[in-house]
Amino acid sequence: MIADPGGGEVRVTPRRAVVFDFDGTLVDTMGGFAEIASDVISRLFGVDRAEARRRYIETSGLPFCQQLDILFPGDARNDGAAAEFEARKLEGFFAEAFTEEARRTVALLREKGYLVVVSSNNYQDLVDRFVARDSAVAFDLVLGARQGFYKGKDHFDHISRVLGICSENIVFVGDSLKDAERAISNDVRFVGKIGTFAPSDFQARFPGVPTVARLSDLVRLLP
Repeated sequence: MIADPGGGEVRVTPRRAVVFDFDGTLVDTMGGFAEIASDVISRLFGVDRAEARRRYIETSGLPFCQQLDILFPGDARNDGAAAEFEARKLEGFFAEAFTEEARRTVALLREKGYLVVVSSNNYQDLVDRFVARDSAVAFDLVLGARQGFYKGKDHFDHISRVLGICSENIVFVGDSLKDAERAISNDVRFVGKIGTFAPSDFQARFPGVPTVARLSDLVRLLP
C-alpha cells in the first residue's frame, strides 16, 4: 500500500513476469537439435543412435557441453563433440521463426500487464540475433548463456534484480524436466510446455505441475 494524497490508500499491484524457455518452447528447434546430437553422440562415442537421442532428450534443458559432462563425465572427446554440435545447429536454428501463436501469446500477456522474458541456454549473441529478426515480438529481457551465467538461478536472480520482481511473482514456462527442476529449486512457479516431454513425464517427477499443449493456453492459467 502507498498513501493517497486524498488521505486514503492506493493498492499497488506487484509486477509479474512470465519467463519463457526458448528452444522447444517459443521456437520449434528441438527436433533438429536432437537429430544433430544423436548423430554426434552415436558417431563419436559409439552409442546406438536411438539411445543417443534418448539420452540427449533426457538431459535437455542444459547447454550441450553440460549434457555431455553428465553423459560422459571426464571424457576427452566432450569438447570436440560440443564444438561440432554448436557449429552444425546454426543453419537449422536460423531457419526457424516464432510461430503466430507465440507472437499472439506474448502480445496477450503484455496486454494483461505481464513482463515477458526469454531465458535460454543458447549463447546470448545467437538468441539476440534470432529475436532481433522479428519486430512483432517484444520482450522486456532476453537472456542467453555466457560463462558463469546460465538459465536457472543466474537468470532468475538477474530478472529479480533488474525488473524488481520477487520469485513468487515469476512463472517459468519450459519444455524440459530440467526446466521444471530449475524453477522449483528456485521457488519459481513452473508450467510445462508439452512436446519434448508428455504430461505424464512431468507428473511423474513433479506431481501437480500444470502443463499446456499450446502456449495460448497459458492465458487461462494466469491471474
